[in-house]
Amino acid sequence: MTKEEVKTYLSNHRIGILIPTYNNDQTLEEVATEASSYCADVLVVDDGSTDQTKSILSRWKGQIHTVSYEQNKGKGNALKEGFLLAKSLELTHVITIDSDGQHKLSDLPLFVEAHKNHPDAFIIGSRSFDHPNMPNQNTFANRFSNFWFTLQTAHRLPDTQTGYRLYPLAANHYMTPFNKRYEAELELLVRSAWRLLPIVSIPIHVYYPPKEERVSHFRPGKDFFRISVLNTVLCILAILYGYPSMIIRSIFRKLKALVG
Repeated sequence: MTKEEVKTYLSNHRIGILIPTYNNDQTLEEVATEASSYCADVLVVDDGSTDQTKSILSRWKGQIHTVSYEQNKGKGNALKEGFLLAKSLELTHVITIDSDGQHKLSDLPLFVEAHKNHPDAFIIGSRSFDHPNMPNQNTFANRFSNFWFTLQTAHRLPDTQTGYRLYPLAANHYMTPFNKRYEAELELLVRSAWRLLPIVSIPIHVYYPPKEERVSHFRPGKDFFRISVLNTVLCILAILYGYPSMIIRSIFRKLKALVG
């Protein structure tokens, strides 16, 4: 698909591109520029950046939709603000990408094709973990997350940690995360599975710069602790709510299909 074909499809199906950003002024403008070439509705949430982000966004005034606040509150909060902005713009879906240039906008046709086949699905990118510059902690974190996700939902996914996703906001009743930081993405995935929302995984490309050029806001100690706490809570909720909810929803769907 050409860029114009992707742009037309996204516009016709009320799909926007959401870019949460925090102190990525070296790559943000390039990412926003390319995103705008693919999509008419680009949303950027400035999560309290202290670099030149606000200056960059001021040059895009009237061309992209922005939310900005002074204090850094975490990716989960940025996603929440982005989802609420998308709802106010009457968008039914958003594709989230990172502002550090890690994700390839040229993969957007893959999301479009997946959406054609699964219009109400939660579509999540799946990275290849043999990238030469991929940090070791990313591989461990993904395996760790994949294990707990399967335990909590009885679903298997090859990559539960990527931020390149298509969120079916309307089909998911514009659900927003409770958690404010990185673990929010896992929370949204688990809660969506409990609602029996279809989850589709597609292969994507990823770019990791050399270690000396890498900008990361992931805090290994604090964030692994927060994710561990979240997984503990989700395991308890899976027993009390998640699995019963999936069973009841499944029964009602079968009854509805029989009646229909």
